[in-house]
Amino acid sequence: MIHMLLRITAALALAAILAAPRPASAQTPEPPPPKSAPAHPKPSDKADKPAATKNGPQTAPAQTPAGANSRANGAQLDLAYGAFQRGYFLTAFSLATDRVNQKSDVKAMTLLGELYAAGLGMPQDDKRAEEWYRLAAARGDREAMFALAMFRLRGRAGPRDRDASAKWLAAAAKLGHALAAYNLALLYMEGQLFPQDFNRAAELLRQAADAGSPEAQYALGTFYEQGRGVAKDPREAARLWSLAALADNIDAEVEYAIALFNGDGVAKNEEAAAALFRKAALHGSAIAQDRLARILADGRGAPKNPTEATKWHLISKARGETDLPLDDFVNSLDPATRAAGEKAAKPWLDPLKRPRS
Repeated sequence: MIHMLLRITAALALAAILAAPRPASAQTPEPPPPKSAPAHPKPSDKADKPAATKNGPQTAPAQTPAGANSRANGAQLDLAYGAFQRGYFLTAFSLATDRVNQKSDVKAMTLLGELYAAGLGMPQDDKRAEEWYRLAAARGDREAMFALAMFRLRGRAGPRDRDASAKWLAAAAKLGHALAAYNLALLYMEGQLFPQDFNRAAELLRQAADAGSPEAQYALGTFYEQGRGVAKDPREAARLWSLAALADNIDAEVEYAIALFNGDGVAKNEEAAAALFRKAALHGSAIAQDRLARILADGRGAPKNPTEATKWHLISKARGETDLPLDDFVNSLDPATRAAGEKAAKPWLDPLKRPRS
């Protein structure tokens, strides 16, 4: 099994991770290889990133600053968020401004902060965004608190300040913000801003996992697999990984596939495991690529296919996986089969050879 805590040590330079773009998921049965794939749990700031649509960038519907409570704040605020979601940002700005002037509405303040932060319908202005977020946070809005945590972590509208970021994360998590709880859990795992406390980290991960965070479900699953902060429980680990895998968390797909293949905490199902390994392999997981190569070489969970086994072995090897038995397997193949596997791997290997700009 993959030991998650070892794999996140270097990753917990939080600001650097948050600044890195997430890799795009493949959309076709056999896409060109992605440049990289997530290899460990990492801080999540999805609520802070606008997504592109045909009408222009907008915040993902599940992570709008007002969340599911916008209807309770009146029809005018509903209209403001409706305009925001559809990409009519000037209309959203006008309606939210009216709502602030008339009702001092906290959710409208957060929406104005989001518009300024992302530069939607107006020039980006981090200072103005922070002002609106602070007004909303002072009035108890957890989305604004989380946004301020991300600002302090990234050094937007002022210097980077991990202490201040942690305080805002704690405030937002206390009010039930799932992503804040997840990021705060990583700080307790890291053990720099706070004393390392896996019990507290597990509590926070549970909060975020119960709220539906795939990252937290994956991380908490590794806690149950290892017995870190919770009693060791392979069944609960497999259950959490299965939930995160349904949400296309690549690391969870790999861990759940391993559990399925071995029958660890879940009924053994080599065919289902092979399908999950293939899915994660197509999304760039070197571990899944290696496991899929083994399956195709042995014919367990999928029919034997030496050409495909060679292809995936070469790809995973180029991305850092070492598998001496597969080396021997590929070297034992006839030249024609080996050449066919090399040809199939070439579209994936060529981008790895190019120097990064």
